[in-house]
Amino acid sequence: MTDVENIQSRLVELDVEHRDLDAVINKLTEDGHNDQLQLRRLKKRKLQLKDHITLLKMQLVPDVPA
Repeated sequence: MTDVENIQSRLVELDVEHRDLDAVINKLTEDGHNDQLQLRRLKKRKLQLKDHITLLKMQLVPDVPA
C-alpha cells in the first residue's frame, strides 16, 4: 500500500469511530444520562478524532507554491 492509501484507509477507520461516538453521545444525552464525566470523556475523544482526521486530510492535499 502507498502512503496515500494508508492515509485514506486510516481516515475511513477514524470517520467510523467518530460517527459511532456521535451516536453514543446522542443516545446518552437523549436518555437523560447523568454521568457527566463519561460524556465529557466521550466528547473529548470525539474532538481528538476530528483533529486527527483534519491532519490526515491535510496530508492528502499537495502543497501549492505561493
